Amino acid sequence: MNEAPQESLPHDDHLHATRAYYDEFAARYEDRRDGRDTSGYHDLVDDLEIDFLRRFGEGRDVLEVGCGTGLLLRRIADFARTARGVDLSPGMLEKARARGLDVKVGSATDLPFPDASFDVACAFKVLPHVRELERAIAEMVRVVRPGGTILAELYNPVSLRGLVKRFLPAGAISARTKEDAVYTRFVSPWGAHRLFPPGVRVRASRGVRIVTPAAAIMRVPLVGGALIQAERALCDSPLRHLGGFWIVALEKL
Repeated sequence: MNEAPQESLPHDDHLHATRAYYDEFAARYEDRRDGRDTSGYHDLVDDLEIDFLRRFGEGRDVLEVGCGTGLLLRRIADFARTARGVDLSPGMLEKARARGLDVKVGSATDLPFPDASFDVACAFKVLPHVRELERAIAEMVRVVRPGGTILAELYNPVSLRGLVKRFLPAGAISARTKEDAVYTRFVSPWGAHRLFPPGVRVRASRGVRIVTPAAAIMRVPLVGGALIQAERALCDSPLRHLGGFWIVALEKL
């Protein structure tokens, strides 16, 4: 019996190492997501990302780059005209497909779509793990139609989260692997313009996790609720540039 053809990637040691990392992470990726963590930390982050995306993606054709298991893509499909996803990890996409989502294997630096295929391309918690970050953003710009939007979430070193990641031990993704096993790049909001290709302009930005130094703090009674309120109030304020996750919305000219 013939086996089904396997989806492949260009030969690149970094890509294959990253794919292996997320294939391993897939087994426990959702352990504290989608309402499974009573602290509400991951749900808050997801809500702030999706709420910002909805400004630009409602009723439009949206691509999520690095869609993982489809937790966000499932929500995007509720308000977008079409919602498609691409991810490096077959292990992650197995769960996304089980949710009935339109996804395919592919690299952020070589998106498997024609030019001008979408109104919006977004990437959350993905781009910082791409070694060729500038190329990945250029690819997102390429597949978006003129006048469309690119949402790129970056890890901000000028933030409480950035300080925690610098000085505290890496967290575990499995019994044998920690977060520092994958490439990670931090870029400040003030230096991000160097990543953008010609033909785009900044439309807006949002900061996520501005006053929360660590997710565990949200499990402290009363403190967690206060932090959630503060994060929602500050995400679009001038303090957004201090968010551990900084999301920039670019318009393709």
